[in-house]
Amino acid sequence: MKLKLFLFERIGFLIGSFLIIGLVYKLLDTLKVDFFAIIFSCSLFLISNISLLFYEYCRKSAFLKELNRSLEGLDEKYLLSEVVSRPEKDEEKAFYNILKECNKSMNDAIAKVEIENKDYKEYIELWVHEVKNPIASSKLIIENNRNPQLTSIEEEIDKIEEYIEQALFYARSAAVEKDFIINRLSLEEIVNSSIKRSSKELIAKSVKVSKENLNYEVYTDKKWVDFIIHQILSNSIKYFNKEHNSLCFSCEEVEESLVLNIIDNGIGMNEKALLKAFDKGYTGENGRQFKGSTGIGLYLCKKLCIRLGLSISIDSKEGKGTRVSILFSKNDMMIFE
Repeated sequence: MKLKLFLFERIGFLIGSFLIIGLVYKLLDTLKVDFFAIIFSCSLFLISNISLLFYEYCRKSAFLKELNRSLEGLDEKYLLSEVVSRPEKDEEKAFYNILKECNKSMNDAIAKVEIENKDYKEYIELWVHEVKNPIASSKLIIENNRNPQLTSIEEEIDKIEEYIEQALFYARSAAVEKDFIINRLSLEEIVNSSIKRSSKELIAKSVKVSKENLNYEVYTDKKWVDFIIHQILSNSIKYFNKEHNSLCFSCEEVEESLVLNIIDNGIGMNEKALLKAFDKGYTGENGRQFKGSTGIGLYLCKKLCIRLGLSISIDSKEGKGTRVSILFSKNDMMIFE
């Protein structure tokens, strides 16, 4: 609390004090009281008022400093009243009680939202598992009655299946830490799994896939990192538009980390799109040019990487291609086997 502001708020008290001193001086002088006695009385009154103000300033300043200290040490700021000691002064007690009521209201609102989010997440997971059955049945029917028309329908069903998986991972992304197990995994096997999963699309776009220096092991969760790489791979495939399309997976060591680079020679992005690439719902000019872009894929990749303790970055040049880099730590302290 600034002293200048404190004094400004009590300007009425200060003016009143000086007026009282002036009246007392005039009265005592009229009564022919000794001059030094008048000065002593007025000085005593002034010093008493200044001392009271100074005491009030120190007390309130200490109280506010304690509040700020407690607030800075909290991740959840709305829990402030739970860590602040109950004050003794009536004015501060009133403030403390109001803060308690506000925090209780906030806690109740947060609890309600958490319950609603949990219910929604459970519904999404149930819906995803239920909708997988008719999708699997449709694929089986297509497999037993193969023809060009049904093959085209199967491609669209594959897209639906991918969007459904994206919805499931989006619903779970708020609490990844409750649904992952860190293991030692072969980086090459992770990449091979993603390539195999997207083999139809890669063949359809005539993409030449190459792998370099992937003979490393990383510490992560297989399911979640497989989803992340698949999203990046799907993005690359979506924006291929050349006669000779290429996709390269390579790894390099950077200090205490391993960096997986996924490089394509697609249409790339301009500087404006690059800055917003990980923003939720951002599709940019490429999204308008190539229909089907949702702007969720890279956003989810970023969000999941943060949850898994990974880093992700993107570099691109318009017309030349894009490089997405995922940084894995060599530290195995989080491993569970």
